Amino acid sequence: MRHLMSPMDFSVEELDKLLKLANDIEQNPGKYAHACTGKKLATCFYEPSTRTRLSFEAAMLNLGGSVLGFSSADSSSASKGESVSDTIRVISCYADICAMRHPKEGAPLVASQKSTIPVINAGDGGHQHPTQTLTDLLTIYSLKGKLGGLTIGLCGDLKFGRTVHSLIHALIRYPDIRFVLISPEELRVPSYIREDVLNKNQISYKEVERLEDAMADLDILYMTRVQRERFFNEEDYVRMKDFYILDKSKMALAPKEMLVLHPLPRVNEISVEVDEDPRAAYFKQAQYGVYVRMALILTLLEVEVC
Repeated sequence: MRHLMSPMDFSVEELDKLLKLANDIEQNPGKYAHACTGKKLATCFYEPSTRTRLSFEAAMLNLGGSVLGFSSADSSSASKGESVSDTIRVISCYADICAMRHPKEGAPLVASQKSTIPVINAGDGGHQHPTQTLTDLLTIYSLKGKLGGLTIGLCGDLKFGRTVHSLIHALIRYPDIRFVLISPEELRVPSYIREDVLNKNQISYKEVERLEDAMADLDILYMTRVQRERFFNEEDYVRMKDFYILDKSKMALAPKEMLVLHPLPRVNEISVEVDEDPRAAYFKQAQYGVYVRMALILTLLEVEVC
């Protein structure tokens, strides 16, 4: 039995296999329509989610399986004080695989240690969000045709953004990856990412504050929202939330082949006028999230489709 807590749980070879499976699912959905008939996915979400929870559920339904679970801590026995360890022991009696989101870092890992079914980390605090990273990798791989030799701009909340942290960890394993880290001083990438990941692995990167200064050099611009739920006070959030807004004037500075990604939801960091730009790939990205989660469910349940 295997779990997914971090993108690093898969080797590069295993990631390549997973992405190719996701591509095949995209091209041949009917081939996989009954692959998980009789299997059940539990979605245990201790904090709100739209895309991640529904894409997991859509993925399992597309595979012919069924879903059960809860969408907030208030609607689970956590509101009565039940521990994550006890919850997963119970869930293991009802389902074949579990996707868990929790506001506390490490909670899905604790669950995996007590579980008798595969557990997928669907986001734990500001720590990791591995299935979003798999989605990002599939989007880049499908639209760019490669995962190496790219300059990636990461913009916005680089301090609390778990999607950014996971993506950095995943991409540094590919050749000739360069990062441009675009953020205000208060939301810079944490020092442990800078020192223990980027510097330690001799990854090329630079830090800038102005989005305009980075646009011309990018193959991918990965926008993030400033997350109100990660701030300790409202005043700091209000001061930071509109620091970056991507609009037509900024897009005019970018290469014609650049792609704009965003894990969503957006607030106002990408103007709706950008949606019509052919370089805007964030809604395609959401669709790729279903394919990659289908591939992940098949992989962890060890279901092979001929």
